[in-house]
Amino acid sequence: MTAHDPALPPRPNSAPTIYAYDEYDRAFVRERVAEFRGQVERRLAGALTEEEFRPFRLMNGLYLQLHAYMLRVAIPYGSLTSRQMRQLAYIADKWDKGYGHFTTRQNLQYNWPKLVDVPDILEALADVDMHAIQTSGNCIRNVTADHFAGVAADELEDPRPTAEFLRQWSSAHAEFSFLPRKFKIAVSGAEHDRAAIKIHDIGLRIVKNAEGEIGYEVIVGGGLGRTPFVGKLLREFLPRAQLLAYLEAILRVYNRFGRRDNKYKARIKILVHETGLDEIRAQVEAEFAAMDRAPFAYDAQELERVVAAFAPPAYEALPAHSDGFEKAKAENAEFAAFAAVNVAPHKVPGYAIVTVSLKPIGGIPGDATSAQMRALADATDTYGFGELRVSHEQNIILPHVKRDDLFALWRDLSAAGLATANAGLISDIISCPGLDYCSLATARSIPIAQAISERFADLERQRLIGKLGIKISGCINACGHHHVGAIGILGLEKKGVESYQITLGGDPTLSASIGELLGPGVSAEEVPDVIESLVQFYLAERRDGEAFIDTWRRLGHKRFKESARREGEDGSGI
Repeated sequence: MTAHDPALPPRPNSAPTIYAYDEYDRAFVRERVAEFRGQVERRLAGALTEEEFRPFRLMNGLYLQLHAYMLRVAIPYGSLTSRQMRQLAYIADKWDKGYGHFTTRQNLQYNWPKLVDVPDILEALADVDMHAIQTSGNCIRNVTADHFAGVAADELEDPRPTAEFLRQWSSAHAEFSFLPRKFKIAVSGAEHDRAAIKIHDIGLRIVKNAEGEIGYEVIVGGGLGRTPFVGKLLREFLPRAQLLAYLEAILRVYNRFGRRDNKYKARIKILVHETGLDEIRAQVEAEFAAMDRAPFAYDAQELERVVAAFAPPAYEALPAHSDGFEKAKAENAEFAAFAAVNVAPHKVPGYAIVTVSLKPIGGIPGDATSAQMRALADATDTYGFGELRVSHEQNIILPHVKRDDLFALWRDLSAAGLATANAGLISDIISCPGLDYCSLATARSIPIAQAISERFADLERQRLIGKLGIKISGCINACGHHHVGAIGILGLEKKGVESYQITLGGDPTLSASIGELLGPGVSAEEVPDVIESLVQFYLAERRDGEAFIDTWRRLGHKRFKESARREGEDGSGI
C-alpha cells in the first residue's frame, strides 16, 4: 500500500521548470522499493545478518550511524518542487523526529528512521518522484550543480539538462555500480563557480570555444578527505555530443586502474596523483578512441526533450527597478539587511534570487523542521513558481521571486524563523553532523558551529566583516569541506580529548585552493577565541573591498599565523 501525505496535492503532468519522471523512471524506483522491502523483511526476520544486509541498505541510501539508522534522500542537482518539499516534511513528522538535515551534497538526511519503516518512507518518496538510490556506496553519487542554475545573471547555459543526462546515464549503471570508491560529479554553467567543481572527482564547466560552440571544460581528480587535491584540467574543450562517451572513458580507466587494496587511496584523485595527469589523459583518450560510442550517440531529440523540461516559467514583463522594494528597504532596516546579503541578481528584469539561510544564530547548520519545510513550500507556491533549490552550502534557494514581492516574502520567512540575514557571512557556516550523529566522526562539529555563530551573533558586525566562509568537519573524511574554507576547522580525537585544527586560505571556487594549517590543535572552548583573533587581524589589515581570503593571499599565511600566536600568548588563540 502506498504511503503518502493525505493532504498532498495530485502529481502534475509535468513539474514547472524541473525534470518530471517518465514512466520508466517511476517503474525503476517502484521496483527498487519493492526489492528493498523484501531485503528489510529478511533482515528483521534474521535471515540476513547486519554484515550481509549492509551492501543492500547502502545501495538504497541507508546508513547505520551512532544511535540509529540514517536515510539519505537524493535531490538531483539540488532541484525540487513545493510538492516534494511538503512530502519531505510529512516523512519527517510520520517516521522521524520532525526535521531533516540538508547536506553539502544537495541531499536531505533523516537521522532517526526505524528500519521497519524505511520501505514505507521510500514508497512515500516514490509518490513524489524521489528516491534514495546511489546516495551511498561505491558508485556515481547524486550529481550536483549550481544552485542558481537557469536564473543566474552570469550564466552561459543552464547546467541542469546536462546534470539530468548524467543522472539517467549513471543510474544503476552496471559497469560502475561497484567502483573502487564513491564517485562525485558536479556541473556549472556560469562565469562564477557555485558548484565547487574543482573539488569533485569530475567537474564539468559549460564553456564556448572560439567558433562559438557549446561544450565542456573537463576537470578530474579533485576531492577532499584524508588527502585533499584540487582537480586538474583534463580537457579544455569537449564537444557536447561527446560528453557521455568521454565520461564513460574516464570511468572505465578509473574502474580498471583505481586501487582496491586500500580504501583510503581508492579515489580517482589518488590515481591521477600517482599516475600523473599526462598519463591519465593518454589512457582516457586511448579508451575514448577505441570504445564503441554507438550506445552514447548524441541524440538531439532527447536533448531537446530534456531541455524543454527546464523551460523557464511564465515570467512577467517587469521593470528592473522596483519602487516598492526600495521603499521597503528604506523603511525597514532588518529587511534592508536581508536584501543586502540574501538576495542575488536574476537574469530576468524585475526578478531576484533569494537564499534562505538554514543557519540561525545558535542553530544547527542545514537543519529544517517540518514546519519550516512547509513554510518554504508555501513561500515558493506564493512567490516562486513552486520550485526550490538546495545549495551545497546547506541553504535553500527560491530562484524566481519578483522584486515587488521580496518584502512580503521576507515577512513570511520571518514568521517561520527563516529570515536570518547572513548568507555568505561568518555565521553561514557549513558543518557536518559530527560526533553527535556520525559513527565515523572523531569530534563534534555542531557545537563548534553554534559557538562561533553565537560569538558573532551581531548581524551588523557580520556585515562589517563581510564575506567569510567557515567550514567544519568532525573527522578527516571532510564532509564539512573544511579544506576549502577561508577558515577551515577539523575536529580530531587526541588522547581521548577533542582537538581542533584550523586552516586558512581554502577556496572552493575556480581559484580553488586547499587551506594551510595554522598551528597545533586547540580545544573546543578555544576555537571561538582563535576565530576572533583572526577576524580582528583581518579587519585591521584589509584594504577596501577585500574579503578575508583576499587579505590572506595578499599578506601571506605567515602573517596570519604570527598574529594568532601572539594572541595565544595573551591567553587566547594558538
